[in-house]
Formats: sequence, C-alpha cells, structure tokens
Amino acid sequence: MLTLPRLVALALAEDIGPGDITTLATIDPQARGHARVYAKQPLVVCGQDAAAEVFRQCGGTWRAALPDGATAAPGQDVGHAEGPLAALVTAERCALNFLMRLSGIATHVRECVDGIEGIDVLDTRKTTPLHRALEKHAVRCGGARNHRFGLFDGVMIKDNHIVAAGSIDVAVARARAYAHALLRVEVEVETLEELHQAIAAGADVVLLDNMDDATLREAVAITAGRARLEASGNMTAERVRRLVGIDQVSMGGLVHQARWADLSMRVTRQA
Repeated sequence: MLTLPRLVALALAEDIGPGDITTLATIDPQARGHARVYAKQPLVVCGQDAAAEVFRQCGGTWRAALPDGATAAPGQDVGHAEGPLAALVTAERCALNFLMRLSGIATHVRECVDGIEGIDVLDTRKTTPLHRALEKHAVRCGGARNHRFGLFDGVMIKDNHIVAAGSIDVAVARARAYAHALLRVEVEVETLEELHQAIAAGADVVLLDNMDDATLREAVAITAGRARLEASGNMTAERVRRLVGIDQVSMGGLVHQARWADLSMRVTRQA
C-alpha cells in the first residue's frame, strides 16, 4: 500500500520537478520565516498529517493549530510552519492542496450527516486513485463511517458477480465457502424478487440499489430483521432523514461531490 511519505514525495516531485525556479531566483536560501495557514470559510479541518509531511520533506516544520475533525471559522488558524523561507514557499501549494481537498470532504460529510440519527452513513470505493486512505480518513473526520476499504477486506456480491456465478444463491454459497467465518456477506439487489433470493441464500447484508422510497418500505417489511439493510443510489441527506427501517446508507457523493475548502497561507520573514 502506498504510504503517506511516498505519496507526498510523488506529489512534490510532480510540482517541483528539477527545481522551484521562482523561489530559487528570488528568495535568499539563508532567510528563515514563519507561515500561517488559515481558513477562509467555515470548514471541518482535515489533512494535518499530510501537511506536516509536505513541510518536513521540503525542510520546514509544521504545527497544527486545530486537530483533524475540528471546526474552523473564517480567519481562524489551521496550522503554522517554520523554517527556511524558500522551503515554506515551495511547500505551500502541495500542502494546501492536501488540506483543501481533505477539509472539503470532511466539511461536505459533516453537512450531509447533520441531523441523521439511527442510520449509519457510509462512504464507498468511489475515491481518487491512491488517495483512498486519506479520503476515507476525511469521511470519518466529517462524522460518517467507512464501508470496506477495497476489494480485499469485504465480500460484496454485485450484479456482475451474480451474472458470472449464475445466480444469487450460488454466489452466496461460494462466498461462504471462500471467506472466513467472521466476514459478513453482502449482496446487492435491484428488485424485491432479488431481495427474497438474497435473504433465502443467507446474506448478512442486502444492498438495495436505486430503489424509490415506496420500494424501500416494502423491502423493510419483507426483510423483517432477517438481514441488515443498506440503501444506495440517489441518496441525499434530505432523503436519508426520512428513511425508516434502513440500517445504513452508502453515498459515493460523500467524496466525489465534495468541493475543496478554501484556505490560504501567508509568510513572514524573520528579522
């Protein structure tokens, strides 16, 4: 798995290349200074570890003013960096990119889950390639929970698996035989008939995909507690708040519909 130091090193290499021309040309390499990173909008902070690693690799140090998961008001400091001014200026965009993207996800998630009770709100695997661990951390900072991390840590039998296996009951039976006893088996269904089949096959969790509210209510009645129910597809915060009998909802939009949060950095030169 890609580690944070390696990810940051690749991000810096993408930005700096053979050298930061403007900084090399204009800033005295002996000059030292301080940088202040602050919020320009209300936000939920996320990305402190990534920011610290960016500044470390560039030759500076980072001190978080607020922990991940905390809220920041416009103008409030998120963190401070110290070190050679050239290092701070070179690190600026990469550090802010991590903070703005991850804080944007955490802020969006917080807005989505606010006021939802009795239903677990989960993310999905719809994440930026190689940034999944960071984005799933941001989801937790925002107040939602993570679904499986990847294809390796959870059984989810989807439509294409069912077609390839031949039927729901065959797919579930094969999953039971392959997976260890503590791993839950989840089956995605698109119709109430498929729901009946998944329950009969012994699915632990049934994902009700792209069903309207009336069909979801029928599904709850049919299941009668025999499996955990997850709803997915066209889920919004407003819709989730009116669902009854659903145990969890998964929302890819927690990540892919989030907008970057607005932060900025200002440096001061030490005398």
